[in-house]
Amino acid sequence: MRIHKVRPDISVLSDSLEVPGIGHLPVNAFVLLAAEPVVVDTGLGLPDRNFLETVGSVVDPADVRWIWLTHPDRDHTGGIFDLLAAAPRARLVTTFLAVGIMSCERPLPLDRVYLLNPGQTLDVGDRTLTGFRPPLFDNPATVGFFDDRSGVCFSSDCFGGPLTGADLAEGDDVGALDPEDLRAAQLLWASVDSPWVQNVDVGRFLDSFRPLRDREPELILSTHLPPAQGITGSMIDTLSSAAGSSPFVGPDQAALEQMLAGFEPSGGGHGGGH
Repeated sequence: MRIHKVRPDISVLSDSLEVPGIGHLPVNAFVLLAAEPVVVDTGLGLPDRNFLETVGSVVDPADVRWIWLTHPDRDHTGGIFDLLAAAPRARLVTTFLAVGIMSCERPLPLDRVYLLNPGQTLDVGDRTLTGFRPPLFDNPATVGFFDDRSGVCFSSDCFGGPLTGADLAEGDDVGALDPEDLRAAQLLWASVDSPWVQNVDVGRFLDSFRPLRDREPELILSTHLPPAQGITGSMIDTLSSAAGSSPFVGPDQAALEQMLAGFEPSGGGHGGGH
């Protein structure tokens, strides 16, 4: 995982995952060095990622007071139990539904949980974090937030987009992309991650962007996009146009068999007897 600061008090822990047929998907977590430090999401759970070590290079885990889980998908929960163990005074900010979802695999310690719904706030010492439901999401437990001190928006999956390579996916700023490439990536991700958007009432969908339009955050930090500085308006315009779009349709079994047929055989067994 790469680490870069986007504000003196905000670090991005950037990673990515190649998704065949789609591209390289950024997978970010964040550290907010508030008076009571906050870790936002906990990355991928793949065995070669040491999330706790990465967090430890930004903040001593023992000093972490809050872990904000934007939703309980596995690309957000990879290091959650390791971090809870290393941060004994930290509370896990999440929703009632997210606790239920996670109980199907490994229950959360309920005495460590702090339930917060969209519209509610959390005081972290020197600032207030205000929860909101992003306009696009793939999990009904999703809650992003606005940092009322810095004005930064943490948007969870919303505004994400698969990119053409790991270097771009783990980049310091999405401004490195051509605006049309960014637009195409975000609309693709909307169709993949939020396929329900094809059926929405357009007026109500546009209303869901009001918290973003009202606050006009200068910086948006999405789990699935490099930091987006100074382009909030254009990104809102892009996602607003997603209403009624056709959902992504992935490869079927015939396509999978064709892909497998193109793979080279694994090593071993080439000699003898043929």
